[in-house]
This record gives sequence, C-alpha cells and structure tokens, in this order.
Amino acid sequence: MARGKAPTFELQRGAIMVAAAGLFAQKGFHNASMAEIAAACGVSKPLLYHYYRDKEHLLFDIADSYIDQLLDVTIQVEAQTMAPEEQVAALIGGFLEQYGHAQSHHIVLVQDVKFLQPTQAAKINVKQRKVVAAVSRALHRIDPELAHCPMDKPVAMILFGMINWTYTWLRDDGPLTFRDMAPVVTAIFLNGFKGYMNAQRQAQAVTR
Repeated sequence: MARGKAPTFELQRGAIMVAAAGLFAQKGFHNASMAEIAAACGVSKPLLYHYYRDKEHLLFDIADSYIDQLLDVTIQVEAQTMAPEEQVAALIGGFLEQYGHAQSHHIVLVQDVKFLQPTQAAKINVKQRKVVAAVSRALHRIDPELAHCPMDKPVAMILFGMINWTYTWLRDDGPLTFRDMAPVVTAIFLNGFKGYMNAQRQAQAVTR
C-alpha cells in the first residue's frame, strides 16, 4: 500500500517555497543551490528532495501559486458591484498589495520565469493573460470604445509596466508603502488612459 502524505506535507512545501523565493529573489535562480534552500528551511538536503525533486519544480510552484493570488484579486474585484473607475482602482490596489506582501514571489515571477520548461511557462502565461484580460475588461467599462480598437491589451500592459518594477525602488522601510502608491498609480494611469481616448475621438472627429 502506498504511504500517504503527512498532514503537514503541504505546510512544509509552503515554507520551502517561501525560503526558495527569498533566495531566488536575492541571488537569482541559477545561483541558489538546493543545499542553500535546505539550509534556509532548516532541513536536510535529502529531506528537501522528498518535497521537491528539483529547482525547476520549485520555481514553477512559486510562480504558479503567486499568479493564482493575482487571479484571486481579479475574481474578488469583479464579484463586487462598483463603478468602472472604482473597479480599476481596486484592481491596482489589490495587485500592489500582493506585490508588497509577497515581494520575493513577485521578483521571481518577473525575472526567473524565463528559466521554466516550455510546458511550465505556457501554464503561467495562460494565467498571466487572464490577469491582463481582467484589466482590459475594467477599461472597457470605463470607455466601451476601447473594444473597437486594438489597444485594449497594450493599454492594460502599460499598467503592468508601471507597477511590475516597483520592487526595485519601493522599500519596506521607506517613507511610502505599496498601499500609499496605489492611488497615485491609479490617478496617473486613469487620467492618461482617458486623455488618450479623448484625443483619439477628437482626431477622428477632425478627419470626418
């Protein structure tokens, strides 16, 4: 009879992911060894392999679990009844909150996913596209005309370009928090988006 997993198995895997994410974020995926991960977790290297067969498996679980948290943000926001601009603000606030709470996981997603096997990377990409699509849907609610031009995804990606690298300069011990930055990002992004769409309409009116 196959031996079942201990009740603490998933808890231990979660602790290993946290330790590994910290090392990957600090040293880079290729420079962090399984021995260092084991030491950070306070377990032996053979025991570490009981939970994870290799670093690639660990990398995938870190990225996959983190993107699931971002997907949860979109699901929770879309389940609420709110005005279009409030929905965009809630998405931005939710994303930045996750960036702050799981900064190492976020760094790994941004800088190390390229080291995944193609099949693993494809699974992460599918979920990332769902997150981007949620932003596109929120923008469509603000300005339905966005659906009639090929700019919905690029505009959504501009938002992620604004926030994905905040970890390089926004520090936990600094004067501003991720929560503090959420309304700033929201105002800059929405004002720019609405300004662009209004300019497009004005240009079209001139050419008619």
